[in-house]
Amino acid sequence: MAEAVLSAGVNLEAFAQAISAIQALRSSVTRVFDCLKDGRRNKETLEGREKGFVSSFQESLHSVSRDLGELERLSNLVGKPSENHPLHNSGLLSLDPVQDKTPLYSQLLQAYKWSNKLQYHAGLASSLLNQQSLKRSANQMGVSAKRRPKAQPTTLVLPPQGGGASRPAHEKEAQGSLSAFRIFVNSPGDSLHTKRYVDDVISRIDRMFPEMSIHLSRPNGTSAMLLVTLGKVLKVIVVMRSLFIDRTIVKGYHENVYTDDGKLDIWSKSSYQVFQKVTDHATTALLHYQLPQMPDVVVRSFMTWLRSYIKLFQAPCQRCGKFLQDGLPPTWRDFRTLEAFHDTCRQ
Repeated sequence: MAEAVLSAGVNLEAFAQAISAIQALRSSVTRVFDCLKDGRRNKETLEGREKGFVSSFQESLHSVSRDLGELERLSNLVGKPSENHPLHNSGLLSLDPVQDKTPLYSQLLQAYKWSNKLQYHAGLASSLLNQQSLKRSANQMGVSAKRRPKAQPTTLVLPPQGGGASRPAHEKEAQGSLSAFRIFVNSPGDSLHTKRYVDDVISRIDRMFPEMSIHLSRPNGTSAMLLVTLGKVLKVIVVMRSLFIDRTIVKGYHENVYTDDGKLDIWSKSSYQVFQKVTDHATTALLHYQLPQMPDVVVRSFMTWLRSYIKLFQAPCQRCGKFLQDGLPPTWRDFRTLEAFHDTCRQ
């Protein structure tokens, strides 16, 4: 028996005897049920049938008890397999991936199709964007820089703020803006005139909207950066290049808009989804309001559109009439009517 004991700790001879004991136990149990099924028969007298049935039933039960005891004895001799026995190369079988759990081929095929589709749509988008340029610059409206005559330096003439009753006020303002912008474009090298022109436009816009405060700063010396505070609703960081708006970031009123060194944070997004939505809509508005010949009108139109968010959490959607949809208020403002819509209701 000692030779039959494996290094894994299992007694194979006792294991085989235990299987035979299980078969004997099943046979004994079957005889018990056969005895109960047959009952009292093949006896002439009633007393003889009862004695025969009782003796047969007792013998069957003793046989079951004997076989069960033998099975328990053999089960103790079998032993338990060792948990630390070496499996050699068979131990690596569990490391092989299962096709149902790791469908590598199907995932690679899907990624390849997705990559081809992405490349196809990127090509279509590139061709459409080349046909409809979104550059917001005044230089593209005229001749090329090489063929444009050299401009003579001149002084800046700011638009008149008052006086003159011969023409309406809006005509005088428009004429003054046009003349000032002509000087602004024709003398790009004079940074002092450019700064004065930008400061004048921003100050006039600041006076137009009492509920909106605009703080202008130039951390890099030339390009202006605006911190627009709209009531107690939100704050907007506007990055400008001369008088053209390049980037806007919308954050909550109580969110921090400065970096550790005290400068405006123009890269981090808002922590709230509602203001991230407004940032996306503001970027769309920058592409919508395009008038390179009169950039001050573009800035004033954008600020007018931005001012409509003063009731961001108070105005219902003009289509569905609800204040909230998917937990968000109406974040879209129509570019013409400034009406409030949910992002899905505006389509």
